[in-house]
Amino acid sequence: MQMNCQFLSPTRQAEILPFETAPRPIVGFACDYPSGLATGFHTHPRAQLLYATSGVMRVETPDSNYVVPPTTALFVPANAEHAINMDGPVTMRALFLREDAATHVGSKSKVIAVSGLLREVVVAACAEPVEWSPDGRGQHLAALALDEIAKSSPLPLGLPLPRDPRLRRVISALRSHPGDARSLEEWSEIANASSRTLARVFRAETGLSFRQWRQQARLTEALSALTLGVPPAKAAAIAGFNSVPAFGAAFRELFGITPGQARSLRSGAPR
Repeated sequence: MQMNCQFLSPTRQAEILPFETAPRPIVGFACDYPSGLATGFHTHPRAQLLYATSGVMRVETPDSNYVVPPTTALFVPANAEHAINMDGPVTMRALFLREDAATHVGSKSKVIAVSGLLREVVVAACAEPVEWSPDGRGQHLAALALDEIAKSSPLPLGLPLPRDPRLRRVISALRSHPGDARSLEEWSEIANASSRTLARVFRAETGLSFRQWRQQARLTEALSALTLGVPPAKAAAIAGFNSVPAFGAAFRELFGITPGQARSLRSGAPR
């Protein structure tokens, strides 16, 4: 593993190396992380399925920002640069995928829904030794995990990030204060570009209008807050909604679940 920060000591890196080089198609990796921990950008030589039985992970790549609550997992291709931030304590139960296994999943980062079966398979895989017996339980768990991952539906939990430095200044401020109601015309002073230019570049680089991007960013922040136990009324305020029913309708349209269901995700018990 290559990292540009001191998240891992040499000893810790040596402990992870077997998971990155094991002669098995899938290897489970279990680790608990404290609230607020940030890994910094790093890469792995193998693809990963990042999953946590409890807690919320924020994962950033050069192109997108993902929020990964329980009941979802993020597939990260091999050698893809990414950084993880822990929103509250996180009980990570992840999988490392060998190249031939990863080809069954895809070549791009994506958030998938984690079924009850996939959750238990991942947890069971993490209990197996790194070099599990090819004739034992690990073989069946690996095959079932790949089948469940391949069948899982992608979820709209990835927020595309523009590369234009003018837009980066705008989204950096919005991510710190998602409820900020300033219009694109008002943001143009900070970005040092006309609102028309900002709108055009925003659409070209993210595929979304500024209004759509901001709405998704706000709802994503609300999702994170809900999974940490914040009540729906406060989550609605975080998302910039004055009406809780209107917030609930927008939230359900984007994520396919209600704010109440999202809030119940925090109850996932560590395994």
